[in-house]
Amino acid sequence: MKVERVKQSACLRDSGLSEKIFDMALVCGDQEEIIDSDGGRVDWLLDLRIPLLDGNVAGKLGNLIADRVRLRGCKQVAGHGLGGSTMVCAAIHADGYPYLRGGVIRSHRKSHGRRRLLEGPLDTQLSVVLLDDLLNSGTTALHALKQLRQEGFCVVGYITIFEFTWGEGRKRLEENGIWVDALMELALKHNKSGSSDSAMCS
Repeated sequence: MKVERVKQSACLRDSGLSEKIFDMALVCGDQEEIIDSDGGRVDWLLDLRIPLLDGNVAGKLGNLIADRVRLRGCKQVAGHGLGGSTMVCAAIHADGYPYLRGGVIRSHRKSHGRRRLLEGPLDTQLSVVLLDDLLNSGTTALHALKQLRQEGFCVVGYITIFEFTWGEGRKRLEENGIWVDALMELALKHNKSGSSDSAMCS
């Protein structure tokens, strides 16, 4: 896999985290068998749960995310899935003020207990920023967006660590009226799709 450069925000570059995050998250198929949802082999993937569950890296990422949320005038974040949930935990423990409130979106409403779809102290009177570790097609993000809106929340933005620029995710989210902010972007060399051999960070 050819990695040339990472396009990143200035604050992430200044933090010195970009290469560390990418190196920690990159899993190559020649080192470990990776299977896609259809049962086929995958050449590579980015597992952002690895850096997000490392206390040192997660703390720094949480500060960056929280700063971006605050700059937009927001005080609440919500995440879906393990990646998004770990981003929420990192952001609400970030340094600075105001402190952020966090919420975790369930895949399905619980059938017992409080039967909630969204866990946490979020307030429907305040806007929410959706957090997600990877953005590709946007299908998962759009599902989470729909769930939040059905619960009465005003979702104004979306922050991701990596955006796969060949996907339609950014376009689809912006068409649904929210801003999109990516800390890093991954592009395919020569605009090809599929093979990790043609992938690069751009």
